[in-house]
Amino acid sequence: MRFESLLKLVGNMPCFDLQLLVQAMDEKRETIRVQLSRFMKQGKVIPLRRGMYTLADMYRHTAIVPAALANNLYRPSYLSGIWALKYYDLIPEAVVWLTSVSPRVSKRFDNEFGVFEYRSIRQSVFFGYRFASYGSTDILVAEAEKALLDHWHLTPGEWTATRLMEMRYQNFKTIDGNRLTEYAERFASPRLKRAAKRWPAVIEDTESGAVTL
Repeated sequence: MRFESLLKLVGNMPCFDLQLLVQAMDEKRETIRVQLSRFMKQGKVIPLRRGMYTLADMYRHTAIVPAALANNLYRPSYLSGIWALKYYDLIPEAVVWLTSVSPRVSKRFDNEFGVFEYRSIRQSVFFGYRFASYGSTDILVAEAEKALLDHWHLTPGEWTATRLMEMRYQNFKTIDGNRLTEYAERFASPRLKRAAKRWPAVIEDTESGAVTL
């Protein structure tokens, strides 16, 4: 596999995997793997995770958007949890890691474009996500209510009113209370149902400056 052939095939793609090259190139898998290793040493190809790559900036004709990359690194998955809460401006803190959920086993990938964490959830609660605009591209991200529930679900312990207040939630109008309750029911988790029931009091206490113990 010549680099010119690789460039012609994937130059307009943000990322590509080994399987694509095996299907497109008339060469053995191991030969392609060796050639990719050589291109990586030359700085022409950048590894993203095992079996997935991107071209170096000078060769790639499209920009890497980390949030969109998160959707592609591990499928099926969608962005959720803390990252999605910040996307909806529901929390004030800056978020560095790109957190996603998937019905597959939990994974984490570190590469030069960021830290990508995937938390495992049951297939039955892999719902409540949509395509949304993010800069010049679209991303698959949890609905605001589902992002809250995914975060509560994947964080151990009881979500008391005090604990919810400590999150310093904001922009409450983003959350549909009825949808939050409906989605909590679908988790069939008493802990999440209790958290969802406390949500209106958190809104009231935050807006009034009070703290419910």
